[in-house]
Parts: sequence; C-alpha cells; structure tokens
Amino acid sequence: MNAARERVRENRERVEDGADHAGDLHDAVPLDDHTVHADGDGHRPKADKGRRKKKDSGQDTRVVVAMKARELGRKGIVVGDRVALVGDVSGRADTLARVVRVETRSSMLRRSADDTEDTDGIERPVVANADQLVIVAALADPPPRPRMIDRILVAAFDAGIEPLLCLTKSDLAPPEELLELYSPLGVPYLVVHKGGSLDELRGHLRGRISVLVGHSGVGKSTLVNALVPDANRAVSHVNAVTGRGRHTSTSAVALALPDGGWIIDTPGVRSFGLAHVSVDTVLASFPDLVDGTVTCPKGCTHLTPDCALDAWVSEGHADPARLDSLRRLLSSRDLDPTS
Repeated sequence: MNAARERVRENRERVEDGADHAGDLHDAVPLDDHTVHADGDGHRPKADKGRRKKKDSGQDTRVVVAMKARELGRKGIVVGDRVALVGDVSGRADTLARVVRVETRSSMLRRSADDTEDTDGIERPVVANADQLVIVAALADPPPRPRMIDRILVAAFDAGIEPLLCLTKSDLAPPEELLELYSPLGVPYLVVHKGGSLDELRGHLRGRISVLVGHSGVGKSTLVNALVPDANRAVSHVNAVTGRGRHTSTSAVALALPDGGWIIDTPGVRSFGLAHVSVDTVLASFPDLVDGTVTCPKGCTHLTPDCALDAWVSEGHADPARLDSLRRLLSSRDLDPTS
C-alpha cells in the first residue's frame, strides 16, 4: 500500500511541478480518448478532481488515468477527444499520466447554454470526433418533442455529423405521424420497442463513433445496456405528473461496441440552445434551396414575407415541404430551448 501511494505521490509531483513538458512531446503516446468520464458539456468531473480516464481504441485496451498538463491552459478536454500522453501509460493501478496534446478534432457537437444554467460561456461542447448523432425520441411516455428534435438536428448539421433518428417505445404509440414530419428532411430513421430486435440499430452503429442524445426518459440508457451488456447505465422512470424523465446518467461516457465502433451515452438534456448556429449553417443543409436565396434581401432570415424562397418554390424549383422544414429548423433557433 505504501509503495502504491509513493508512486501516486511521485506521479502527481511530476504533473504539478509546473515544468514545461514541450520537450516531452516527441515521446508522447497517442491514445484515442474514448472513455473520458467528464459530464455532457466537457466540464471538469467533480468526482475525480480533474483526472481523465483514457482508453486506447486499438488492440491495447488499457485504461490510463491522466491529468491535463498545465501548459494546455484553459483548453478543455471533452469526451471523444484523441490525445497524446506522457508519463506512466502502463494502466497499472495508482499510476498517473499527463495529457500534453489534444489532437485536431474532426467534429465538435456543441450547444448553447440557456438562461437557467450557471455559466459564463455561450457555447458548451458536448462530444468531439463523433461521426453520427443518434437522436433518441420516445413515441410515448414521455411524448415526443419535435421542437427538441429539430434543435438537435440543427446542431448535427452545424457540426457536420450525420443524424439518425431512433424512435423508441413503438409498442405504446405508432411512429407514422412523427416520421411524416421528418420525411422531407431525408433523415434516416429506425423504430424500436421494448424486447424487440436491435439488429438494425447495431448495423447503423457498427464501425462508427455515435453519440446518443435525447431528453430524459426516452430510453437511451436502456439501449446502451442492451448494446453493451456490461455498461450498467442507470435507467430512469417517467414522472406521471410532469410527463418527463428524471436525470439518471450524470456523465457522458463512451463505450466500445462488441461488433466494432463506439457509442457515447450523454445525460438526458432538458434544453438544447442554438444561439451559436448561424442561418447560413442551417441553409447549407438544404442545397436544393440555396440558389433560391440569391435574390433575397441582405441579412434575410428566410422567415419574413420578403424572402425570395417563396417565389423560388412556387416556380417549381423545390418541394414546398422542404421550405417548410427549413423554416421550422430556423425558427427552432429562437424558441425556448427547453420546449
């Protein structure tokens, strides 16, 4: 026990001695960071006092506990980040490494903080390097919230992450009405129910880095426990009075799938602000409508009567349902993020 404590003390002294680790960078060990136990916004975990758990995504499945090197400054480390480490990367108990570099991110899912959150920043990172965003929505208990789905879709478009709509609890309500709302967007979807097969979902997840997002009670953690049997994610029940689920997953965690790929389970969200997303970002996801905006007035929000898109669509250049979908998503940026 004393020897183990001495190793921890020596490691911590090396981490906290304030030395410049730039000279160590050529010896840094690249390690795909797919199991950072940070919260869903990439803030420092309270329980581990700034330590991060790193899991190599290759054949080596070591879990390495590391601290962020001081010279990284205020640069945050979020779930999904790929990092380089120095120090003891053996993964043995009571050892500690240092994160000296965060590799270039291929994507970053963000949301804006709403007025109820105690934060001094407008953008809050959710997950890095995901290539698929699975929007989990229940068809009943709790009822679907299309405005929330819209906002998460906009966030996916902004991050350049492919969306997938996963509708749960189809044994309680039919999916057709909700699917009709999203068919003009061409978003891929699947429908699941309790005790049903998840083979289709597994096919979508295989070989991908997928982040699961949805409000509380929709069944995200239930899906994760079925996909990764030893995940042991806590499951919630829906409040009979409010119709909303209770937060049970308090941290975002990435888990390796048995057939290849990773899923990142995030805490249930009650708001998803989009103040950081521009009109042009949303419009870019509608290439069939972009040319129609050439004659729009400067600074057009595409929500006002003088928008040129109405004439463009009436002339048969695009499907009216697509314009309706664009405007619904644009409007979602300004709505109450908790609706």
